[in-house]
Amino acid sequence: MQLNFGSYSIVPIHPKDAWNICNFAVANENRLKRYFPKTLEQNLTPDLSNIFVEKKVKQFELKEEFLFTLRENKSNKLVGLIYIKELDWTKKQGEFAYCIDYNVEGKGIMTEAIQQLSEYAFKNLGIETLQIIVHKSNIGSVKVADNCNFTYIKTLKNEHTPPGEEPLNMELYELYKEIE
Repeated sequence: MQLNFGSYSIVPIHPKDAWNICNFAVANENRLKRYFPKTLEQNLTPDLSNIFVEKKVKQFELKEEFLFTLRENKSNKLVGLIYIKELDWTKKQGEFAYCIDYNVEGKGIMTEAIQQLSEYAFKNLGIETLQIIVHKSNIGSVKVADNCNFTYIKTLKNEHTPPGEEPLNMELYELYKEIE
């Protein structure tokens, strides 16, 4: 499975992705430490990234969590990570979490990627509700939710605690599969 748009592609996590994910995590450490502290700490060295990728490939195969890489086609450079996590197969629900390389932010790339993956999740995974949980100060991520037609639902009190900070209220957005 590969989704292509513009000069980018979305591909499921692959066993050979460890080195690229390590490079991405280290290069974007300041961006990841607040909202992706676990992804960051699990990818600070190539050895840690190997363990991380092995685990994520297994979770993908078992449909426990889906991690996709976002790549620039020409260079094959990894420029983003997109999770479909917190899967509830009874409710047919999952949550997006995503991060993009500082070099390509603000270009609409993640918006396009989330639109593509939303369609994929509805058609191929049997998911009917997708969520995005974001802090209101993360303007780029709020824009992705808005641009992808997610609906603001409510504020989740003390939903996320960044390392060394007080718990933060987060905003919940949802997108529903259109009934055909």
